[in-house]
Amino acid sequence: MKKTIVHYFLSLFVLWTFCLTAQAKKVVLATKMDIVGDGQTLNTEAIQKAIDYCHAQKNGGSLVFPKGEYLTGTLVLKSNVTLKLEKDAVILGSVNPYDYYALEETKGKDNSALALIVADKVKNIEVIGEGLIDGNGRKLALNIDSLHHIGERVDPNYTVRLNRPNETARPKLFFVSNSENIRIEGLQLKNSACWGLSFDLCTDLTLKYLNFENRAYWNNDGIDVTDSKRVRISHCFINSADDGICLKSYHTGLYNDDIEISDCEIISSASAVKLGTASWGGFKNIVVRNIKIRDTYRSAIAIECVDGGHIDNVLVEDIHAENTGNAIFIRLGHRYNEKPGTLKNVTIRNLYVDIPFGAPDINYDMRGPALSFFHNPIPSSITGIPGHYVENVTLENIEVFCPGRASKGVAYVPLSRVSQIPENISKYPEFSMFGELPAYGIFVRHVRGLIMKNVQYKLKAHDFRPPYVFDDAEDVEQY
Repeated sequence: MKKTIVHYFLSLFVLWTFCLTAQAKKVVLATKMDIVGDGQTLNTEAIQKAIDYCHAQKNGGSLVFPKGEYLTGTLVLKSNVTLKLEKDAVILGSVNPYDYYALEETKGKDNSALALIVADKVKNIEVIGEGLIDGNGRKLALNIDSLHHIGERVDPNYTVRLNRPNETARPKLFFVSNSENIRIEGLQLKNSACWGLSFDLCTDLTLKYLNFENRAYWNNDGIDVTDSKRVRISHCFINSADDGICLKSYHTGLYNDDIEISDCEIISSASAVKLGTASWGGFKNIVVRNIKIRDTYRSAIAIECVDGGHIDNVLVEDIHAENTGNAIFIRLGHRYNEKPGTLKNVTIRNLYVDIPFGAPDINYDMRGPALSFFHNPIPSSITGIPGHYVENVTLENIEVFCPGRASKGVAYVPLSRVSQIPENISKYPEFSMFGELPAYGIFVRHVRGLIMKNVQYKLKAHDFRPPYVFDDAEDVEQY
């Protein structure tokens, strides 16, 4: 009897071991695949062959990069492939614009489908480890700029006023679309020529323990997620010259759904965490919690619906922001689509923000575009448009330290002239979009259903304006 039991469990163990072995990915060392880590040899073709080889294995493969610098252009990830960067391993982006391309099926889907690492319609991909992916973005962008000016590679959308190639001409670090079960974890990342990590129409996406310095050039967002489902972004540090973490919606009728952003630290020359600007489909079931923000030029939290989409069921909690230009910006506008969208059921609680008098990002060489007018400190705002209300917003346990020092000599908008504050229905959404506002704490317009519980806007210096101004606001409760 005892032997039978022992044999039974031994058989189970052998079967379990066999199953694990059968499902294991083949491990491939990059240096055994004619991939050279000297920082000089262009490895694009060799790395791609290694990725294709891993993909061809029965259970996929893991391509491991040991210590070294591996220069490359665009790499196309395939299903069931892991890229693992060991400590002191660097995947280094080429500075030659001709080394980058977009997958044919992804062209026109985003502001730029060019990237160092791209994938479309794949499953079960990972990019992990302790190593670094460096996009070499500033040198790459300047080479793109030079080729435009000598007429060799003309950018038809070149931004003349800002003296730079359009973002559609500059590669991102990652662009992954229409894909499932994606994990990016543990890496050091830096220096994209455009947006950083960009995901479009993806499902089951995990971004974890990433350290991302993205201040090499313009439009340097940190992480952008478009119309994706079941996304978890956690324990990331992001220092970006544009938005830190941004959810976007470019696809009418589709949503970002079931998204959680947690335990991150963000520095941004734009907004730290943002829903929008692109908002054609929408955002629902979004959770943002336990975020530390500092040295950020625009809003700590920006929630924007301006392209006919819908925002519903958003929870933001436990946010600590220092040296940040604006606390809360919530906007329902109408730039595109036949009808305005909807923005409702938003809760923001346990929020602390300290706002300076001057520009929070003054010490950075790459900064967001400065405002074109001198102004008094700009308050938080929650605004809809005539006939279309932001609905059911709860603010709870909010503490914002405002700089004060507003001067009537700079601008004076008394309460008797609130109706003269422009609606700017179709204008690009930004906390500064209305110009001067008559409150130092929060301006509320076209809102239905607002609960303010333990909301405190505290002054560091005198301000002639009141803390709150409500214009066409219904069902407002203050505790």
